[in-house]
Amino acid sequence: MTDTEIAITADLVRDLLQKQHPDLAGLAIREVAGGWGNQMWRLGDELAVRMQRMDPTPELQLKERRWLPVLAPRLPLPVPTPVRFGEPSEHFPKHWTVMTWVDGEPLDHGSISRGAHAADTLAGFLRALHVEAPAEAPISSDFGTHPKKCTGGFDYFFDAVVPGGLADEVRAVWDDAVAAPEREGPPVWVHGDLHPANVVVSDGTLSGIVDFGALCAGDPAWDLAAAWVLLPAGTASRFFDRYAHADEAAIRRARGLAAMKSLFLMLMGQNGDRGLPGGKPNWGPAGRAALDRVLNGV
Repeated sequence: MTDTEIAITADLVRDLLQKQHPDLAGLAIREVAGGWGNQMWRLGDELAVRMQRMDPTPELQLKERRWLPVLAPRLPLPVPTPVRFGEPSEHFPKHWTVMTWVDGEPLDHGSISRGAHAADTLAGFLRALHVEAPAEAPISSDFGTHPKKCTGGFDYFFDAVVPGGLADEVRAVWDDAVAAPEREGPPVWVHGDLHPANVVVSDGTLSGIVDFGALCAGDPAWDLAAAWVLLPAGTASRFFDRYAHADEAAIRRARGLAAMKSLFLMLMGQNGDRGLPGGKPNWGPAGRAALDRVLNGV
């Protein structure tokens, strides 16, 4: 059995806890639906165990361990914060981390009904996150870069899922983002992967942000794309007004990145409809709705 084929069960999680953190082993363990690179298990009422599953290296978990305790105290929404480290062993040869649990329902299984409140909340969160990153902050080749460096990924998603009637409109949005000037100034902290499965909602609005595996120093346009990817129609302008730090070029880059992220969600939905590994059937409608918001500019 290879590493990627290890069956992660409640019994395995409890066994690992008994060996490395026995004081936590008596808490209730419940599997959390979803996840791909990592699998989550609820631990009691306030904690979760994040198990490295399909991620080929421990880099993403180790990054969260290093930087989330630094960032979390200044962020206005709850984020998962590491509290215990699980190390590879003969029972499970990968990393795992005990983290705080963020209450709420993932947006890909929920909805936002209080759009203005969610726009204000997201803007406040990103203002707090988007501060100059230290020199030792991680840099990513996949996230946080100018759209012109992502043309291969965009073209792949575009060819796979764009309806013929929308091709010209979608391509125009992307080409405009690629042509937009690069950001001036030092890189800032960027979540990088804000999509419906990586935020949680309650009472009709955003209530937490999760999965910081893509965290890096880079262009905040990657997160500003969430104005269209996450928020209901008609709230993007309010978001940018409240955020107040995005110039025209940043909004152009963000809109193109939102188009790319929408296509990614649509492709994952298509894969789910076909029963392919890692596919998410419910992501397809979310991606199409986000793409409509991008094309309508709202």
